[in-house]
Parts: sequence; C-alpha cells; structure tokens
Amino acid sequence: MTAVPSWFAGTPEPPYFAVIFTSHRTGGDEGYGRMSERMAELAAQQPGFLGIESARAESGFGITVSYWKDEEAIRVWKAHLDHAAAQRLGKEKWYAAYSLRVARVERASAHNGTNQSKD
Repeated sequence: MTAVPSWFAGTPEPPYFAVIFTSHRTGGDEGYGRMSERMAELAAQQPGFLGIESARAESGFGITVSYWKDEEAIRVWKAHLDHAAAQRLGKEKWYAAYSLRVARVERASAHNGTNQSKD
C-alpha cells in the first residue's frame, strides 16, 4: 500500500475494483447528508470494502469512488437493504441525474509530496 494523505482511500496493490458514482444533486438537503454519512459507515463494515473517496462542488456535481476487493463484494453491497433504500431515495428526491460505473483497477500509482512515487 502506498502512503498517501488520510483523505485518500488506502487501497492495496491491484487488482481490485472501483465503483464510480457521479451525480448532480437536487436542491436542499432533505436528509441527504445524514444518509450519505450512514452509507459510508455501513459500506466500511462490508466484507471486501477497501475504502472511499468523495467530493462535491457547490454546483451540486459530485463524484464518489468506492473501492472493493471483487465484484461479489460490490453485488452484496448493492443488494444491502439499507443501501437499497438509500438508492430509492436518491432516485426519488436527491439526484437530478447520476451515473454509475464499475471498473477493475489494474494499475495504481501515488505521490505523497516527498518526491517518492510508486507505479
């Protein structure tokens, strides 16, 4: 594992999987912040979860990338009852639009500010 700042996910050497969720929020919170925190906490408890990184612009555009050991772990997380409820609420009231992509990470590198990089 490459040493990177704490706001980066601490992923292992590849291969592993990334779930890339890009979205544009609707206006207002309507419980979104609380649910987002809950989903991050719950995902971290799932077998095969490796980490998460997330950012949101003031415009409402956001990207969340969660990292997983394998596709089976992703399938189990997708079907989790609490996560399924959050997905439903997202479609109904929190997201004007979203896109979900699943990718296999074959190679990774990082730079931690000390002129050391690992490819």
